[in-house]
Amino acid sequence: MPRKLLPKQVSTFIQTQTNIRLSIEAFLSSPAPHPIPTYRSLLQNLASHGELNQVDTVLSHMRQRHTDPSSHEPAYVSAMRGYSRGARLQDAVDVFERMPLYDCEPSVVSYNVIMNALVDHGYFDQAHKVYMRMVDKGIVADTCTYTVRIKAFCRTGRPHTALRLLRNMAEKGCAVSAVTYCTVVCGFYEMGFISDARQAFVEMLNWGLFPDLVDFNKVLHVICKKGDVFESLRLLAVVMKIGLQMNLFSYNLLILGLCKGNRLNEAVNLLENMHKGMTPDVTTYNTVINGLCKELRVNEAAKYLPKMFNSGCFPDSFTYNIIIDGYCKKGMVQDAFELLKDAVFRGFVPDNVTYGSLINGLCEEGDFKRAVEFLNKSQANGFTPDIFMYNALIKGLCRQGLVLQALEILHAMPDSGCTPDIRTYNIVINGLTQEMHISCS
Repeated sequence: MPRKLLPKQVSTFIQTQTNIRLSIEAFLSSPAPHPIPTYRSLLQNLASHGELNQVDTVLSHMRQRHTDPSSHEPAYVSAMRGYSRGARLQDAVDVFERMPLYDCEPSVVSYNVIMNALVDHGYFDQAHKVYMRMVDKGIVADTCTYTVRIKAFCRTGRPHTALRLLRNMAEKGCAVSAVTYCTVVCGFYEMGFISDARQAFVEMLNWGLFPDLVDFNKVLHVICKKGDVFESLRLLAVVMKIGLQMNLFSYNLLILGLCKGNRLNEAVNLLENMHKGMTPDVTTYNTVINGLCKELRVNEAAKYLPKMFNSGCFPDSFTYNIIIDGYCKKGMVQDAFELLKDAVFRGFVPDNVTYGSLINGLCEEGDFKRAVEFLNKSQANGFTPDIFMYNALIKGLCRQGLVLQALEILHAMPDSGCTPDIRTYNIVINGLTQEMHISCS
């Protein structure tokens, strides 16, 4: 790319470029001030690539070369959003607080962005203080302001207050959306106010506001994670009457709800009989497999592995780990090792969860020699055991009265890069105490 381009060409390039390095090079190559949308696009690009350390450089460039500070707000807004999404809330707050120092007074847009960032990170009192400061300055709240405050009320367990504010919005002529209503409905379901949630949902529909699938799935997620299958199916019937069709995410939520609601057979049936054209993904399978393994129906869970391969949906580390752990908990350690062998052949890389399950399984079978050998072999292959694996092994040895072997492992732990914790010592102390009781008797 030529080093010198016209400002308009640079702006177009930055706004359409996905390579962050090239965007920065093009940005710095132009001595002329860029249009504000260019700064905003570059800041968004930096945030999406996690390059937040470059944000101050871009803002400084804008302040030095762009002579109208009052027009800088869109760039500051992008910077605040980027910092917030990158978990750098204090940097977002600093941008907001310094705006007046650079002769750019925040409008309601900036106030909304920083309040939303504070709410998203759980700083509800601080968000309210920012709102009061906005009111004191005579800045009129808009729909977004109300929506952020409603979200804060719902997240602090006050959905009834949120609903009153929502109705107050409508009375003041602010545009009320299905998004805001769904936020309140979610708040009611979270707190267990089922009847109020239903009434709010009906009220939304009576206003002629219909949620899209994304908003409805948010409500469905809240219900399903509580395992309230009856309510999720009731609400689904309501929205299907208004023409809303389920997608794969909806199916996954329902299957999750069925599993949490101890209706595993129905979850299995739903997986096996999804609508034509709807193909289960790894999340669908993992949810059912996890439910089956928790009930020690591991053989049923393992049968889904070939089905996944046949449908082009490949198992991930969670799939293998949950089945291996299920085998171990059911006392089928040899089956777990056979599955591990096949999984490794297919490219699976065992992790702490895998090794921990297998060591626990061997200990439960009383095969401590093999457990120690397996631990040593994993270390020889470059694997570093964690404290949970050591504690499981030491606990198993102590249970069988093999306290001396447990002490040997305890003393060897620091050399393996793992420091014993209070639980480790308590396990060994309990084991020594039991040995003393046996000897004394």
